[in-house]
Amino acid sequence: MSPEHGHARARAARQLRLHEQLRHKLGQFAVDGFFHTAARLGKLHPAARPERHGVEIHRDIGYLATGLAEHRLDVYRPRERRGPLPAVFYVHGGGFRILSKDTHWLMGLAFARAGYVVFNVSYRLAPTHPFPAGLADVADALGWVADNAAHFGARLDRLAFAGESAGANLVTSLGLMTCFRRPEPFAARVFELGLVPRAVMPYCGVLQVSDSARFLRRKPALGVFLDDRLREVEHAYLGDDLERYGSLLDLADPLVVLERGDPPARPLPPFFVPVGTRDPLLDDTRRLKAALDRRGTPCEARYYEGEVHAFHALVWREQARRCWADSYAFLRRHLDD
Repeated sequence: MSPEHGHARARAARQLRLHEQLRHKLGQFAVDGFFHTAARLGKLHPAARPERHGVEIHRDIGYLATGLAEHRLDVYRPRERRGPLPAVFYVHGGGFRILSKDTHWLMGLAFARAGYVVFNVSYRLAPTHPFPAGLADVADALGWVADNAAHFGARLDRLAFAGESAGANLVTSLGLMTCFRRPEPFAARVFELGLVPRAVMPYCGVLQVSDSARFLRRKPALGVFLDDRLREVEHAYLGDDLERYGSLLDLADPLVVLERGDPPARPLPPFFVPVGTRDPLLDDTRRLKAALDRRGTPCEARYYEGEVHAFHALVWREQARRCWADSYAFLRRHLDD
């Protein structure tokens, strides 16, 4: 091969990578815009008004003094409930790349109308801010909650972590950080809080970000399109060189930590793990259930027949309502007096 031909092939490969990156960015922008628009329109429905559900909302509170929108949270609180209330720390999904607390107002409202103070958190997104930026943000948000929960009438001794999809990954890792001693400064700060949740609720989680090709190996029928989407998530969040992370990769792959059997410094809390049987991420939930069972950690897994990813957000559907009822029942057993 002549040097000129080699240079031409290298240029073509660079152009292809640039075109692929542009396509991913445009797709990310379009999907993010669609969901933010849908969330804003959803708020216009009369049934979405928080006052109809006896809920008050404190919006856009900065949990870090950066001024960034990604470093804000909303607090949802039942208006008529007296005394300190149990609380839910909620982290949104979106493949680590899109969405925010504002697209997930429904989750805050749903938990608050059931009697819980909800801290609904945004965080920095990949690929602009790859791992572990989002997780470090969530850790800082928990630190803020530890300092400010009493102001909103929330009980730290009755706290649950919850999140869906990528948010499920983040709250599972956050739960591990409360129970395992780790060297990372943000993880060490979480452990030093001494604040172990009463429950962790990872809905339809991507609980191992690395090796996204595992889904296609196990179920080739998932197809090339889905495989591309999962690889896109892995690449945006972790990049190509996983070896550079060393043991830090554990916090992107909390499922692997739990399967490995490392002993925690503090007992792990109970888990509630709901997922639809047609969710391509179903196997991660099954693996999580098996890993926790081997450890003797209480884990209530719920499988909703025929349901797809994040189906519980479609609250008008029967299976979604059943999932929420199961969630509330779990919380009552573990958070309520």
